[in-house]
Amino acid sequence: VQLQASGGGLVQSGGSLRLSCQASGDKLSRYAVAWFRQAPGKERVFVATISWHGGMLYYGDAVKGRFTISRDNAENLVYLQMDSLGPEDTAVYYCAAGPNTYSSSAYYPDWGQGTLVTVSS
Repeated sequence: VQLQASGGGLVQSGGSLRLSCQASGDKLSRYAVAWFRQAPGKERVFVATISWHGGMLYYGDAVKGRFTISRDNAENLVYLQMDSLGPEDTAVYYCAAGPNTYSSSAYYPDWGQGTLVTVSS
């Protein structure tokens, strides 16, 4: 499955953004989908993941209570709603598809190109 992430941009601290991950080439309903992020000079880290049916959701500790992952299988889309953003959330955000809701990037074979989120203080 091919993935394209979008929705990044510049936002002030305390603001919100919604990222989208559009799938093509296959039905996204066959996959769990995750978001990861990579800040400049740092490793890629887990943000959130959602099961193929949307019933299982997991979040990284840094975003719990602020970010919400959701999906619309009819539209082949997964979203990441990001609220109460802070400068520490500045990163390139990637969506990835895989067989299950893992927090390790190693279990996701298909990746989008990433979208940059910049949060100003």
